[in-house]
Amino acid sequence: MIKQHKYAAIDIGSNAVRLLISTITEQEGREPIFKKTSLVRVPIRLGADVFMSQLISEENKLRMIDTMQAFKLLMKSHKIEKYKACATSAMREAQNGVSIVNEIAEKTGVEIEIINGSHEAAIIATTDLNLLIQSDKTYLYVDVGGGSTEFTLFSNGETITSRSFKLGTVRLLKNIAEPEIWEEVETWVREVTKNYNKIDLIGSGGNINNIFKSSGKAIGKPLSFLYLSSYYQLLNSFTYEERITELNLNDDRADVIIPATRIYLSAMKWTKARRIYVPKIGLADGIIKSLYQEKM
Repeated sequence: MIKQHKYAAIDIGSNAVRLLISTITEQEGREPIFKKTSLVRVPIRLGADVFMSQLISEENKLRMIDTMQAFKLLMKSHKIEKYKACATSAMREAQNGVSIVNEIAEKTGVEIEIINGSHEAAIIATTDLNLLIQSDKTYLYVDVGGGSTEFTLFSNGETITSRSFKLGTVRLLKNIAEPEIWEEVETWVREVTKNYNKIDLIGSGGNINNIFKSSGKAIGKPLSFLYLSSYYQLLNSFTYEERITELNLNDDRADVIIPATRIYLSAMKWTKARRIYVPKIGLADGIIKSLYQEKM
């Protein structure tokens, strides 16, 4: 006999807002099965407001309210038992972030928690990352978002250290990343990885997922540094419009994919990693897992 539960996760990022609905199937004597039932993505790009003016615009505030109302109705239609909504870098840095969160709760009933980078990394760590990480190897997990990038070093099956930096695709796209940020990130990555050999990367985020999908690689197989480097050159050889028409990228993906790829490539250079695994997990998956663990 089986039992099924439906949980939802809302990930409010700097580039897009996502609703993930998952079905968890429980079987006596076996591990629960997590299946992604539905994923809705809305490219509101809050970071374009916040990183320039420190405020979320009235237009995007109204879009957020509409989106949360739509998500609430979708969760009702799916008969969701539990949900959790988390907002990251953009909402965290917006001067009106808390007031907008309160207004969304008042008008839609959707309660949003604004989390910091370390909390975000901790939530992601609850995912199926442990199924990929081999106990005798070392990995640098790199989660590239619109406002920040989270780095976590794993070795011998354990988390060694983790840190979040204000190095994100929207910041880079708008040329508003702090001038010294690249040097700061490089110094930290080199320092924490200097005593480890043969490091592999694990990439997380919509951009690396898109690149992996276009590669045609089988799930579980890594992308090589050479492939990622070649793809980066290909991206740069096209105009924004050509990346949409020739590479079939969404308009809100066709610009941020270049700075995202640069971050992954840089991390590979700093660690001398030759491979990057793309397990297609992120904050929303971690939220679902953390909700289920709370139930236990």
